[in-house]
Amino acid sequence: MSADNQLAFALDTFYLLISGALVMWMAAGFAMLEAGLVRAKNTTEILTKNITLYALACLCYLIIGYSLMYGNGGASDYADAADFFFQSVFVATALSIISGAVAERMKLVSFLLFSIILSAVLYPVQGAWSWGGGFLNQWGFVDFAGSGIVHLAGAAAALAGVLILGPRLGKYKDGKAQALPGANMPLAALGTFILWFGWFGFNGGSQLKLSSSADAEAIANVFVNTNSAAAAGTIGALVMTKWLSGKADLTMILNGALAGLVAITAQPVSPSAPLAAVIGAIAGVLVVISIIALDKLKLDDPVGALSVHGVCGLFGLLMVPISDTSASLAVQAAAAATIFVWMFGSSLVIWWLLHKLIGIRVSAEQEYQGADTVDCGIDAYPEFVRGASSR
Repeated sequence: MSADNQLAFALDTFYLLISGALVMWMAAGFAMLEAGLVRAKNTTEILTKNITLYALACLCYLIIGYSLMYGNGGASDYADAADFFFQSVFVATALSIISGAVAERMKLVSFLLFSIILSAVLYPVQGAWSWGGGFLNQWGFVDFAGSGIVHLAGAAAALAGVLILGPRLGKYKDGKAQALPGANMPLAALGTFILWFGWFGFNGGSQLKLSSSADAEAIANVFVNTNSAAAAGTIGALVMTKWLSGKADLTMILNGALAGLVAITAQPVSPSAPLAAVIGAIAGVLVVISIIALDKLKLDDPVGALSVHGVCGLFGLLMVPISDTSASLAVQAAAAATIFVWMFGSSLVIWWLLHKLIGIRVSAEQEYQGADTVDCGIDAYPEFVRGASSR
């Protein structure tokens, strides 16, 4: 290897590792977002779930998932270990999506068992079809950083769990959706900012290389487009929620930012910055409509994950052909359907088996008491949770 090639190898490896570290930081973002959007009595449990799912994702992907998805690897432009690390933190992102959707009523042990199966088998199988060089890749499917492979996949698995689990107690009292406000909006906002920051590694790192001028130019485009889509998604959601309710609903606005990020993830290189902003703005509007619609369908999702990652992940995939001439709308739609059917169908089977074997839902008394006390024995807010368990 020449000196120039050695330098390029070192630079690309370092860039991939730093990008992976940024994506790892997204785990903290999901933890803070979910901790802010659940009720006080479930905060410690949701934090426990998030740090544990990250650990399980890394270990299961190490033991079997990575080899199932990529075979023996074979990266030549950067270290194989760097590629493994970068890919492993993506698995944790898919699990974090599920964590929020099933929050406040699922048994911790059931969720963790499902996390093992998804990290080791379910996610790597569909990843092998695309990023692993399988038939979706051969079709010409384009998913640069995972609007479908990560976000739609996670949302499909979450939807299967939500259907079997059912809504939280009191959510649809008298047949109408009732607000169950989260305990800490500052934490939710902080989590969104952390996710926004980490997304530069999520999307930017998916270029995989930095050592050429073309790579550097592409990464610069990714950063600008990622930021533009998130910003426009924020404003789109603000305008939509203000128009519908007359209020600037912070939870919708936060989800608008995330919706823009998810939508642009499918192809953040080729769009112009204005087009990326348009995609983000539409996603911001779409996520508000979707959250309201799913509530009417009595699909209880405490953090809006199904809408953010599922609906907007699909939307992002379908927007790719607008700027990427190598992509086909028919192929994008077919690949999205393939990912959804696999993840939803296989997850439905696993959730059902867990439901029959050990149960996946806590009892009504335990749900009223709160997962912090039941699963962890520690209140996140001991000064005011006691005596206010209905929060």
